[in-house]
Amino acid sequence: MNNIKGNSTSSKYMKKLHKIKQLIREYVHENASLCDEINEVQETIIIRSEERKYLLKKLCLYEPQVEVEVETLSKSLYNSTAGSPVDGNKKTKKKFNMNGKESRKFPIATKSRKSNYKQRKKMVQPIPLDSNGRPIFPIELGSLTIHSLGEIVADRKEFHCEDAIYPVGYVSTKIYGSLQDPTIKCIYTCKISDLNGLPRFEIASDDNSEPIVGGTPDVCHSMLLQKINDILSLNVVTTRPRGHDFFGLTHPIVLNLIQCSPGSRKCAHYKWSKFEVSKNSEQFVEDNDTSLSFKMLQRSIDYCKYKMGPA
Repeated sequence: MNNIKGNSTSSKYMKKLHKIKQLIREYVHENASLCDEINEVQETIIIRSEERKYLLKKLCLYEPQVEVEVETLSKSLYNSTAGSPVDGNKKTKKKFNMNGKESRKFPIATKSRKSNYKQRKKMVQPIPLDSNGRPIFPIELGSLTIHSLGEIVADRKEFHCEDAIYPVGYVSTKIYGSLQDPTIKCIYTCKISDLNGLPRFEIASDDNSEPIVGGTPDVCHSMLLQKINDILSLNVVTTRPRGHDFFGLTHPIVLNLIQCSPGSRKCAHYKWSKFEVSKNSEQFVEDNDTSLSFKMLQRSIDYCKYKMGPA
């Protein structure tokens, strides 16, 4: 009788164990399917956000007034978030230990501020200077050449942003693929001027092509990349712009020189960067992005032609 009862109880628990295992399998499969759905939704969100940005840029190209409104709205949103009371609450928030006493620690905001400050520290290479300590132009930085730094307009917020300052009279040249034939080198002259109180950006090539004009460096650079794709009838380069880099405004040496110019301290929205002159004589390594490097552009063209060729 005891053996019969023992067998019945063991079979009972075996059935429960089998049921639990089955439930675990079902939950694992359900969790995997939910993860797949979440990944698909996240990918769709990313694609839709990129499409929205692309359509907004296209709209700004055809409607300059929309571009000005977008920039004004983005700056106002930045100012409102920067001055929100949430940051103040983080600084005054108190923490208590297990005994109920206040834990005296430094605010988290000060630590993050110091870490961000260290991250924005950049190294620059020494450049030739005259007897008065002024830079000797032109300044050659690989495929980029600076001819004039211009003058800073500090009393108008449109002439600077967080990452760059737009001096009026700034002139630089950049080597990139020609609009007539992208496989041939072309020198593009980048200029910044003042038009009715707003900055005017221009990219002009030496192959007699029509100059590209826009309200921001990104608009001009995006139009240049799109024209290269249209000429080749291939998507050899992404149209995601890097106008500041193409103009040379964010190059460490250029940025350091602009920060040393009169009026740079009055640019309220610009985030100041600290530079240190490198003791090594190593040259600045150029960005190998296809939208900036002529060499990488040629590699992309050759690769696209190879993929489009006969098997």
